[in-house]
Amino acid sequence: MKIGIVCYPTYGGSGVVATELGKELSNKGNKVHFISYAVPARLNFHNENLFYHEVGVKNYPLFEFPPYELSLTSKLVEIVQYEKLDILHVHYAIPHASSALLAKKILSSYGVTIPIITTLHGTDITLIGNDPTVRPVINYSINESDGVTAVSESLKKDTLDNFDIKIDIQVIPNFINLKRFKKSNDNEFKNKICKNDEKLILHTSNFRKVKRIQDVINVFCKINKNIPSKLVMIGDGPERPNIESLARATCSLKDVTFLGNIDNVEDVLSNGDLFLLPSEKESFGLSALEAMSSSIPVISSNIGGLPELIVDGKSGFCCNLGDINDMSKKSLFVLDDSNLQKFKDNALIRAKKYSIENIVPDYVKFYNNIIDEKT
Repeated sequence: MKIGIVCYPTYGGSGVVATELGKELSNKGNKVHFISYAVPARLNFHNENLFYHEVGVKNYPLFEFPPYELSLTSKLVEIVQYEKLDILHVHYAIPHASSALLAKKILSSYGVTIPIITTLHGTDITLIGNDPTVRPVINYSINESDGVTAVSESLKKDTLDNFDIKIDIQVIPNFINLKRFKKSNDNEFKNKICKNDEKLILHTSNFRKVKRIQDVINVFCKINKNIPSKLVMIGDGPERPNIESLARATCSLKDVTFLGNIDNVEDVLSNGDLFLLPSEKESFGLSALEAMSSSIPVISSNIGGLPELIVDGKSGFCCNLGDINDMSKKSLFVLDDSNLQKFKDNALIRAKKYSIENIVPDYVKFYNNIIDEKT
């Protein structure tokens, strides 16, 4: 099969899932063509079946903003024709699905048929989708796609509740490569951070307000007063300067380490004891799954897809949004030496359900069904 994948090239969940999906599909012998404005963060070219096509944008004086959607549409027309793709899989409703549908219309005028699958990841529905200036485009893009998937039952429900959807949405959850994200016996990183055998608390995100990173700091401060701990923050974004100031004021920066965006996040996760994810919106919770596959229990808010992923009381706890006291109480319970190993074992057991080997065949089956229906 020749598959085109359109995604954002960033460290966010949609880009990561799209990239890992393409890599796994290429390992199975499929020709996978990534189409984006930059090389996706986790993409490597160790497989001869992987290809990357850059979407270049020219900014003409007539335009106040570069017309990325038009450039993407033209690039899709070019790649589908030249590479003779069997299917296009776009991640994120806009501008990827809308551009793909325009490309499909242009291609049909040339006698070329290309099915479009759109995967909804979250903020394209829960945040951007609430903007009335783009709602009609999102609604049209979903309904006119040949196939639509969502990463959780929660996101599917949000989509059906907020849009006039006529097409069936299939839930195919995010997945994890258990060979990459796993518990390690190499404690070199933890020994550098936790020199006095403190517990290692972790958080990974894009440091946006929706992640409620101030709650991470406040929960950690309460943990650290009862159990000697260190907090490692992975990622970067607009809220980072504010969070560093908060950590300096409420805890101590000697107990909090900011790593920024790193490629080898799995090396840090493999040493952790607890993962904090108090987000106010989280359609799936890929960072939580990465933690769980590394045998780290998760304390999270009970919103979006997180209660679907985390088994409350076994692989961690889901608490009410913003309830710092309950998150702290549950964290201390998990970190108690009499409980911690059982929670770690359960976290890994839960993560195995979402292994890449279990989930990717669902995408392949979906591809084949759509191709059979539309061609």
